Amino acid sequence: MNQKLTPKQKALAINLDPTIYGTFAEIGAGQETVRHFFRAGGSSQTIAKAMSAYDKDFSDAIYGKETKNRYVTQNRLRKMLRYEVALIEERLTRENNPGRKFFSYANTVTTINFNKTMKGHGWVGLRFQLNETDDYSEIVLHVKFKENDATLQQETLGSLGVNLIYGAFNFSDNPRKLIQSLYDDISTDKVEIDMIDFSGPAFTYVDNRLMSLQLVKSGMTDAVIFNSEGNNMLPADILYKKNIFAVRGSFRPVTLVNIDMFEKGLEMFMNDSNCGHEETVVLFEITISNLRAAGDIDERDFLDRVDVLAKLGYTVIISNFSEYYRLIDYFANYTNGKIGVAMGVNNLLDVFDENYYKNLSGGILEAFGKFFKQHMRVYLYPYKDPETHESLTSNNLKVQDNLKELYKYFKLNQRIVDIKDYNPDYSEIYSREILNKIANHETGWEKQVPEGVADMIKERGMFGYKDELKLKEFS
Repeated sequence: MNQKLTPKQKALAINLDPTIYGTFAEIGAGQETVRHFFRAGGSSQTIAKAMSAYDKDFSDAIYGKETKNRYVTQNRLRKMLRYEVALIEERLTRENNPGRKFFSYANTVTTINFNKTMKGHGWVGLRFQLNETDDYSEIVLHVKFKENDATLQQETLGSLGVNLIYGAFNFSDNPRKLIQSLYDDISTDKVEIDMIDFSGPAFTYVDNRLMSLQLVKSGMTDAVIFNSEGNNMLPADILYKKNIFAVRGSFRPVTLVNIDMFEKGLEMFMNDSNCGHEETVVLFEITISNLRAAGDIDERDFLDRVDVLAKLGYTVIISNFSEYYRLIDYFANYTNGKIGVAMGVNNLLDVFDENYYKNLSGGILEAFGKFFKQHMRVYLYPYKDPETHESLTSNNLKVQDNLKELYKYFKLNQRIVDIKDYNPDYSEIYSREILNKIANHETGWEKQVPEGVADMIKERGMFGYKDELKLKEFS
């Protein structure tokens, strides 16, 4: 029962279903998906039309011109899907096609170039009905190819397309299973899915942020980004050629310390980089390791953290980067701009812990080569020891003896700088204490979080908060 079907078996199953009927429009890598359906047999009752408007002028004549002549875009894909569905509705009457569920599959991709300097990427999507009277739903995803051969990339794209179509008609009530099925007969070493978006009546109750989390959690991509409106964003669109300033934390919940660290660090970064807000991206990063509590990820807790950050207007990146150098290396793949990271003293001490780099052949030196690339700068927020009340900064924190000279090098070259003008009143705010107070229904913590956050926590019962008055009403 749990045996996975091959692309040929999936294509045949779709072909043998007389209620599924639609079109294929594939640009940039041949007609790799529809080829599976032609070869499986019985395709005449499934395929209304298959086309590949490869020539740009011909494609423009069908779907219209794109701004900046960019064809491998989400906007182009959605145009293709909606245009092709409109043609089906226009040319086929429901009277002559009773019980049929129409669909349109499309992709617009570019495969690896001749010099192998660009691996290739693309957009893949499906617009479909689950019942003939339903409005259309859509699944749109972005892929990045990893293989070093164009033919292999085309074959992977074809299998992915079959998996998408089969998954949409068979697993739409279980989007997590649908996502997992996209990699049936495909290794994650072949292709990366770094954005996915579900919309329409089939996915009314789907939260795309949870679907993004699924991609990272399953190893399908290293990181996903969504804005304060909860919309999934393509990392390349957000990060390309931008200056990047990031703050990492568990944000459980976000405190005045987090905001002070972010605001003061960002101000210094903008001055140091001599850049403006338009060319700078600000990200609040949460790693998968920070989401795991006891074993698996608590998705409700995850959404609580993201909702609070969204209320404050921030863009969030979810990653599987437990080490900081991997985060910076990821950013550097998209930009040659300046990169800054705000962090606390304890986080910096972790960066200088050699135990984290045993898996690297070059050890901590290799990690630092990736971490401090492109003049990346750490903006260090002071830490006040709750027992000794000593304030720790870059000047008096202690690293291991064998790393002291290395630490001095980065400090003297201003790759590690202290955040100035921070608010000393926030130095004794600790998120763990706030969590304990929330869970124990104590007061006082409300003044240690940004305005509006406490009300949100109370109204939605976040982080274990319980309203005793409401409990009495229902008891």
